[in-house]
Amino acid sequence: MESSKVPQDNISTYADNKKAFYATDGDGNYTLVPSSGWEVEEAVTIQALLELERLTRRAHKEVIAGKSSPLYFHMYACRMDLQVLAETTGIFKWRIRRHFKPAVFNNLSKAVLERYSNALGISIKDLCSLPDLSENDT
Repeated sequence: MESSKVPQDNISTYADNKKAFYATDGDGNYTLVPSSGWEVEEAVTIQALLELERLTRRAHKEVIAGKSSPLYFHMYACRMDLQVLAETTGIFKWRIRRHFKPAVFNNLSKAVLERYSNALGISIKDLCSLPDLSENDT
């Protein structure tokens, strides 16, 4: 892409920040060009965030119903999925799926809970509990 064609749509998801893109200058050399975003990127980002909100609310209901552990909720609330959580914690996906079961989660060691709390950026106390979700919160 030529540097003069780098999108500058001032999208809301950038929050008045810029993102660096590689583009070619007039001499055909690659250079970094700041961009204020592209409308298509904004639409996709908003759609992804709405899907994460939906998954978070569904997970919240499953935890309340006793079908899943609080870990399942916090994974989505922290904008992660199973793959990202596995990579961040170094715990195999099949083990994390087991930890989504309330009975298994309730017997996890402090060391495993610490790995999850560090990866999610929350305390162990918060990891083991469920926040109250109002209609306006996620």
